[in-house]
Amino acid sequence: MLKRYVRRPYRDMQHVTRRGVLRRDSFTCAYCGKAANTIDHVIPRSRGGQNTWENLVAACLHCNSRKADKMLSQLGWQLRITPHRPRVAGHLVSGLQHVDAAWDEYLHAS
Repeated sequence: MLKRYVRRPYRDMQHVTRRGVLRRDSFTCAYCGKAANTIDHVIPRSRGGQNTWENLVAACLHCNSRKADKMLSQLGWQLRITPHRPRVAGHLVSGLQHVDAAWDEYLHAS
């Protein structure tokens, strides 16, 4: 029987990490679709872009270097994906490459 409950303060556990961004984007470049190994700020930090899930995408080294600190409109590029905060808890667990389908009903419930 529960005799005492200690409420823990709410904390946003979805920190932005390089590994998390790469996993969210399936290690695929958001600009060209090739294999990605770096992350890029859609709106460059030099122009006020933040380190948020909505502003970071996976990018291949070639595209990341070509984009540099330019805006997508300057290059005439478009994103292949829409950056978003991940909804699956698997992005938060270290070392988890694949979420077992049996857990889907529990992980996607909100």
